[in-house]
Amino acid sequence: MARVAELVCYPIKGCAGTSLSDAAMTSAGIAHDRAFMVVDDAGVFRSQRRDPRLALVRPEVSADGERLALHADGVAAVEVEVRRDDTRREVTLFGARYTGVDQGDEAARWLSEVLGVPSRLVRVPEEHDRVTDGLTPGTSGYADSTAVHLTTAASLALLNGRIAATGGAAVPMSRFRPNVVVDGWDEPHIEDRVRRVAIGDTELGYSKPAIRCAVTMVDQGEGRRRGPEPLRTLAGYRRAAQGGVAFGVKLAVLRPGKLSVGDEVRVTSWGPSEV
Repeated sequence: MARVAELVCYPIKGCAGTSLSDAAMTSAGIAHDRAFMVVDDAGVFRSQRRDPRLALVRPEVSADGERLALHADGVAAVEVEVRRDDTRREVTLFGARYTGVDQGDEAARWLSEVLGVPSRLVRVPEEHDRVTDGLTPGTSGYADSTAVHLTTAASLALLNGRIAATGGAAVPMSRFRPNVVVDGWDEPHIEDRVRRVAIGDTELGYSKPAIRCAVTMVDQGEGRRRGPEPLRTLAGYRRAAQGGVAFGVKLAVLRPGKLSVGDEVRVTSWGPSEV
């Protein structure tokens, strides 16, 4: 029986995640997931692709979403009140323009110090109405695309077996920064064929494969690139028809609700793999 092995929320895009035992799934994904984003002076989002030190930032959002604490080793933590109605600024995410609510100078100074480059923090505004693409459309905050990223333990075991066969070191699941990790499926990459899935009170719909990038080569504990794995090995057997290499799937939220670690993962509709 397939069950949820791990739930992870990433309050600030590109920064460290928080493991959860229970989560509220909203129409835009796990509550607070990618609700914040670090940008440069021009409003362009910062990513571990160019700024791997983002992985060292450990955000913590209060239960009511009104306070945000920022932590990093060797730097005094800072806690700020979340701003929802303050100055809006134009931000850019993969060339698309959105609006962000600036979170003030204190957060900006702290992030600039930790990252070593001028940075500001923005939050998704209440009027954010982004529509995501894929087989099942949906919405999300500042996620790369669709709201929920799901991976499986069986797929990682196959990948690490292939890496080990060439003398490489296994990579942890954290390299892929998933929201939901499923255990109990024996077949690797069976998630490619999921079209509708119910977990706890929620229902999710398949949007597309998760195409992987250089972020997977960043050691999430050290905040620095450790390439070439896992991309080198994935390129040998996981090339997607649309280009790139795939690991995991992106899902849109069809029915919000609560889900928990240990919940059964019930697939109600299957389809063909796109990889």
